[in-house]
Amino acid sequence: MSKPSVAVLGASQDRQKFGNQSVRAHLQQGYEVFPINPKAGEIEGLQAYASLADLPVETVNRISVYLPPHIGVTLLDEIAAMQPDEVWLNPGSESDQLIEKAEGLGLNVIVACSIVDVNANPAG
Repeated sequence: MSKPSVAVLGASQDRQKFGNQSVRAHLQQGYEVFPINPKAGEIEGLQAYASLADLPVETVNRISVYLPPHIGVTLLDEIAAMQPDEVWLNPGSESDQLIEKAEGLGLNVIVACSIVDVNANPAG
């Protein structure tokens, strides 16, 4: 059985930011992690990708979003094309408009912290 996969939109090289902590938390829990950040070459030893379209896989189980809503809403078509099982809108990344559009695209939207969900403490 293959391990679950996650794309972290807004992954960060800054270990203090949640976009970095999410990468580490998912790694700790056995996920195959794809950091998405067009300005980073590598995050936590993993290749970073400029966009979801650049991933070496056709789909991921989960997409975890750490971007402001006005940016996230522009990526919804790209997110939907990946056909993820879940789209996690972490605190600060959600807006009514984004949620409504995402659900309209048939995405399974979860408005909660994905780090808490995987029950990991990346700071520890």
